[in-house]
Amino acid sequence: MDSRTFGSVTLTLPALDEPGLYLSSVESLEGGRGIVQDFQYVDARLRSLDLIEAQLVSGRITGLRTARAHLQQMRLNSVEFDGCDLGSVTWRDSKLSRVVFRNCKIMGAGMDELVLEDVLFEHCQLSYAAFDKVRATGPVAFSKCVLTEASFTDCDLTAAVLNTCTLRATEFGKGRYQDLDLRANDLSAVRGVAHLSKVIINRAQELELAQALLAELNVTYGEDLDPDR
Repeated sequence: MDSRTFGSVTLTLPALDEPGLYLSSVESLEGGRGIVQDFQYVDARLRSLDLIEAQLVSGRITGLRTARAHLQQMRLNSVEFDGCDLGSVTWRDSKLSRVVFRNCKIMGAGMDELVLEDVLFEHCQLSYAAFDKVRATGPVAFSKCVLTEASFTDCDLTAAVLNTCTLRATEFGKGRYQDLDLRANDLSAVRGVAHLSKVIINRAQELELAQALLAELNVTYGEDLDPDR
């Protein structure tokens, strides 16, 4: 199986090019008994996408465009999303294993109670996304993603990695972040620094975290005070 390494994390990727595996083109992600397997779904243009209790196994989703998506109680195993725009997606109570999102636009997403194992977000636009109660039970990596004003609340990102991401006003709420690898990122504009206990950084990032903390504290420097006041 193919794998990718980011910092301290090695992910197992979807096994879609193995000998003997043939991906059949499908016109819908709604399969019999809720299961779609060994598939490719290409260039769909949808007003909305609603999937509940669906299972997607061994497939590629390429060029999907939808204005709105509601995904709930899903199970994904060995699936690639490439060049997709999921619109204002809400994704709840689902498990994703060996899943890759590459060059995808997932802005303003609501990701609630997802379980992630061997999941990679690469070159994705995730600005304003809200990750709530998301758990990394295996390797998880965000690589070269834009996470401007995204938020993580009550998440367990233990041993996950953010690699060369844009973290402008990215907020880390209470949660578990032990061994979260934040090297190779500019941390000077993150929020919720006090919650980032036991993360992995480089020594050169100490000043960036200090800048982020001072911005949150909204301190006033004595040198800037008017001496006549």
